[in-house]
Amino acid sequence: MDPGELAERERSILALERRGFAGPGAKERAIREELGLAPVRYYQLLNALLDDPRALAADPVTVNRLRRVRESRRTER
Repeated sequence: MDPGELAERERSILALERRGFAGPGAKERAIREELGLAPVRYYQLLNALLDDPRALAADPVTVNRLRRVRESRRTER
């Protein structure tokens, strides 16, 4: 794998974030079933991905949207 490319799991996390989920718990269920991760670990990996320039290059729309959401939540605290 090229050091400038995202790993399969990282690409899968971004792909999951592009989807819409209906109802409470649907996203957490998809995280467990499709990625085999606990939701807490998933969000830790996602947060790290948002600061990774490779993720921004791979999916700028999703990464920038999630960065805005993260920043707005930080300012609400």
